[in-house]
Amino acid sequence: MSISQVQIAQQVVESILAQKLAPGERLGEQELAELFGVSRTLVREALMQLQARGFVEVRTRKGWYVVEPSVEEARDAFSARRIIESGILREAGRPLQSVLRKLRDHIAQEEQAIEQADAATRAFLLADFHVCLAECLGQRLLCDVLRDLTARTTLAASLYQSKHDAGQSCAEHAGIVAALENGDLDLARERMLTHIGSVEDALGSSAPDAAPGNERLRAALTQLAPLRKAG
Repeated sequence: MSISQVQIAQQVVESILAQKLAPGERLGEQELAELFGVSRTLVREALMQLQARGFVEVRTRKGWYVVEPSVEEARDAFSARRIIESGILREAGRPLQSVLRKLRDHIAQEEQAIEQADAATRAFLLADFHVCLAECLGQRLLCDVLRDLTARTTLAASLYQSKHDAGQSCAEHAGIVAALENGDLDLARERMLTHIGSVEDALGSSAPDAAPGNERLRAALTQLAPLRKAG
């Protein structure tokens, strides 16, 4: 079955979440068309969709590139995440055991990826925890919004050389789930806000001098292991 523009866009976003596509990376229409086995028209439609969502931009006479968010844009994305994620936890009741089990399983996958030094899966899962949490707590309409926001903050972390440790993120996720398991929603919100703040505070103040080229494009979009699909 032919791949759709939605699937192409989803693959690009998931590769950003896995930190396999970096800020400033070129997305050639012809290369993407050959990679996915579709027309350049379909690729262009997918890229236009990603442009509307704030992930790619057109540079005059150069083509499509993954955006390089400014520090201000990164701060805005973190601010939006704090509002949405604390709001989700404010509305949550005490989760069912099946929900808690799913969240604990997600954290176990994070720990496994960290232990195995699987950088792409680790990055994806650490970002995807927040989407998984929204889905598990019944906020399906916010999943796509949150996925886009976490992808934006992932781009910022890639660009501004975040010093936030993966093991620390995983431990903070576990602390949020533990608070939910104890029925302490106030503590869960507090821990979520602290977690998002610590990730934001770990960003550097300036980007690297040189943006990556497009030689990794094929690997970035084709070697991402099957991961949890939220929604």
